[in-house]
Amino acid sequence: MPMAADLQTSAASARGEDLFTDPAYLRIRDVVYQISGIYHAEDKMYLLGGACTRRMAETKAKSPREYLDQLTVRADRDSELRKLLNEITIGETCLFRSQPQIDALKSVILPQLIAEKAQMGYRRLRVWSAGCSTGEEPYTLAMVLLEEREKLLKGWTFEIAATDLNDRSIEIAKAGVYGDYALRNTSAYYRRKYFTPMAGASAGAGEKLQIRDEVKAAIAFSRLNLNDPSKMLFMSGMDIIFCCNVLIYFDGASKRRVVQQFYSNLLPGGYFFLGHSESLFQVNDEFRLVHFPGTTAYWKGPAGKGATT
Repeated sequence: MPMAADLQTSAASARGEDLFTDPAYLRIRDVVYQISGIYHAEDKMYLLGGACTRRMAETKAKSPREYLDQLTVRADRDSELRKLLNEITIGETCLFRSQPQIDALKSVILPQLIAEKAQMGYRRLRVWSAGCSTGEEPYTLAMVLLEEREKLLKGWTFEIAATDLNDRSIEIAKAGVYGDYALRNTSAYYRRKYFTPMAGASAGAGEKLQIRDEVKAAIAFSRLNLNDPSKMLFMSGMDIIFCCNVLIYFDGASKRRVVQQFYSNLLPGGYFFLGHSESLFQVNDEFRLVHFPGTTAYWKGPAGKGATT
C-alpha cells in the first residue's frame, strides 16, 4: 500500500501535469522566471498553479489566459506580478535556526574579519541577510552582534541589510513580533534581554514577543529582487552575506548569475553562507569552501587570488 507521502507526491505531480497542459500557465511560468529568476520545473508546477489560483480568485480572473493578461498587458500588471510573487515566495524559518553557523561566526569569522579590518583602519562591519523572509535571520544576527559590542566589536559600528522579494514578509519582519514556533530555538537569556511581551498577550502557550527597538535599529529592511542586476549593484561592500534556502528556487543559469553578483558584492576576505543542504558545486569556482564544525561557508580570497581547494 502506498505511504501517505507517496500519495501526496503523486497528487502533487498529477496537479502539476494538469496545469502543464494549459499553455497559459507555461507563459506565466516564463514571466515569473524572467522577472525573479524563480523557475518551476514540471514537477513543481502545482505550486505555481496554487499561487495563481489564489490570485485568480482575488482578481476575479475567469481563466488562466485572462490572468496571464492581467500579468502582461493590463495597466496594473506590475502590481499584480508583485502580488503573485508574494504568493510564490512564502517562506518558513525561525530565530537561531542554524547554531553551527552562529558558532562559526562568533568563534572564527568575526575575530578574523575584525583583526584584518582593524589593520587597515576600518572599524565598520556590514552584513547582508539576502532572502530574509519574515526577519528571523537578521534579528538573530543583530542579537549576536549586539552581544559583542562590549567585546570584539567595542568601538565598532555594524549594520545589517535585510532584503526579500516578498512585500508581506518585509512588513512582518519590520513589526518584529514572534510566537512560540518562531522562538523555539531562542534561549531564555535572549528572550529576556532582547524581547518584550506584547501588550495584552497572555503568558504561556500562544505568547507573543516583540523585538526591542535596539535590535531593530541595527537592521535596514527593504524589498529586493535578487534577479535585478541594477538593484544588486547597490549592495556592494559587504563583509558577510547570508543567503540560506533561497537559491533552491532558481535554475542553474539564474543561480550562477546571482551568485556571481554576491561574489562581486563581498569585500575581499568576506564570507558567504548558504543553507545546510545547498552548495556552489558547478555554480561558482571563485569562492573557496571553508569547513566549520557542523557547517560550511564560502570565502572570498584577497583581490587577484582565485579559489583554492
